[in-house]
Amino acid sequence: MGSYIELLGLFVLLMLPFLYETNHIFRYYFKFLIYYGIVSFNAIILIPAFLIRPCDVRNLLWASTWCHRVTTLIGLRWELRGKEHLEKDQACIIVANHQSSLDVLGMFNIWHVMNKCTVVAKRELFYAWPFGLAAWLAGLIFIDRVRGEKARETLNAVNRRIKKQRIKLWVFPEGTRRNTGELHPFKKGAFHMAIDQQIPILPVVFSSYCSFLNDKKKILNAGRIVITTLPPISTEGLTKDDIDTLMERVRAQMTETFKLTSAEMLQRYKPHKTPPKPPAVVNGAADAVAAVAAVANSSAGYAQLHVGAAAAAASYETYKSSAASKATMLKTL
Repeated sequence: MGSYIELLGLFVLLMLPFLYETNHIFRYYFKFLIYYGIVSFNAIILIPAFLIRPCDVRNLLWASTWCHRVTTLIGLRWELRGKEHLEKDQACIIVANHQSSLDVLGMFNIWHVMNKCTVVAKRELFYAWPFGLAAWLAGLIFIDRVRGEKARETLNAVNRRIKKQRIKLWVFPEGTRRNTGELHPFKKGAFHMAIDQQIPILPVVFSSYCSFLNDKKKILNAGRIVITTLPPISTEGLTKDDIDTLMERVRAQMTETFKLTSAEMLQRYKPHKTPPKPPAVVNGAADAVAAVAAVANSSAGYAQLHVGAAAAAASYETYKSSAASKATMLKTL
């Protein structure tokens, strides 16, 4: 009986590489299993360490050190632009677009730059142990989105603390994660908090995952993501009456950057007659635009990528509207 079990185990091990290379559904679930498995395992290991200084946001630096290597295992690469805005020692409200649970991996890769930073998360995540318990001990802020008054009380208390201790608070203003190739309407909570304490808004934009991730078709291929930190937006002198204007201003800037960087990533996935020059290492958002221009000017391939936001938006919108071409491209990567 033992020999049959050993043979079965050997057969399964031999089949894994074959299934991984030939079946995109198997590859999708296998990569997420690695991701969630390693993060959960690290959570179990780190919980005793977190108990030394419970609910301290600095614990998240330990977590990111242990967990960011998952990125390499599942074939993703993150490129940070605008680092100088993110590394400032100041209290601010970071607002970022939310496409997938993979966003957390991106955050793990830049946490050492942010230093003191915590995240607003939905209360349900706390019950996903061991991750939820470790996250709470690491200083994450869990809110009950159903009980609005309770959530506001929690955020008001947090707001005073982050200004006093110069903590960055990461918020996903779209609420629910959606990988649809666009930014969805924002909720007002983050902007209320920023105006209440007169602290700046710091927009952070992840380029689209559509070139390598399709949850409906169960596709997760290797991919590269640009994380762009835009200059902080001051809220000094603003009141509650300015919330709508501020929110639309931030969303417009993030949408423009999202389309620009997503178009750049799409252009890299297209076949080229002449290989494009790799982009230079950049810090600021202005330098990022210049880097895109350099890539576009050196390319004689599928389409010329223009630096202008309108041209980039048109390029990306054409891609996003063609579901068939998107699926074909993903399957051939």
